Amino acid sequence: MKTSKLPLLTTGVVLLFFYVPLALMVVQSFQHKVPGVDAKQWTTKWYVRIFNDDRVVDAAMNTISIGITAAVVSTLLGTLSAMAIYRYKSRLQSLHKGLLYIPIILPEILMGISLLICFSALGIELGRMTIVAAHVAFCTSYVAIIILTSLEGFDFTLVEASRDLGASWLQTFMRVLLPLLFPAICAGTLLAFTLSLDDFIVTFFVSGPGCTTLPVYIYSSIKHGRPESLCALSSVLLAATFVLVTISLLFAGNKMVESERA
Repeated sequence: MKTSKLPLLTTGVVLLFFYVPLALMVVQSFQHKVPGVDAKQWTTKWYVRIFNDDRVVDAAMNTISIGITAAVVSTLLGTLSAMAIYRYKSRLQSLHKGLLYIPIILPEILMGISLLICFSALGIELGRMTIVAAHVAFCTSYVAIIILTSLEGFDFTLVEASRDLGASWLQTFMRVLLPLLFPAICAGTLLAFTLSLDDFIVTFFVSGPGCTTLPVYIYSSIKHGRPESLCALSSVLLAATFVLVTISLLFAGNKMVESERA
């Protein structure tokens, strides 16, 4: 029977549609138009320029600090949420599990508008803390789902054996439960940091004056900044995102392999 090439062709077209614009952006970030000549030359001056721009540095520091804070809080809440859902089976926990998927399937613009309305109604001034709270609101779900998936293959008889041998709950958690869940926790933390790092829509609605992240800075500079400089800045953000996602997938993949071997 002859195999159809349509799925392979469709996959190739989709991948080209996704990645060709990104590749063109990276290429443009290394190009400079020579004055008076209809030609371009290769250069790295756009990267030097963005790293020497105080506004870019401030936006980058805001992005990193917000991302780290959101990732830590999301990891804590997501881990506790996943363990509660897995250990205590009830209708309430089924509702809890269903609520985890709402931030994932809900359009970001609706989440941004709803959070803005909520902060305004409570009289909370928009700024760094509102951005962190907004990022935690949607990052926690991703962390909880990753850890919950890991818990599905977890052998809780190890916890019971540790308790039978006289270990306290704290000792059991630190020496048995935490090391076994560590790869999933790391994967969830890195994913939460990545989502916070490149989020624009939600951040755009809940950010205030004096606190600008890199995605918001790029958007606000489109009409005023040099395209090459913005391409360079976007390329740096793209590279950071790819690295973090790859590390996160490696942690999650190693955990799956260990579970299958067990």
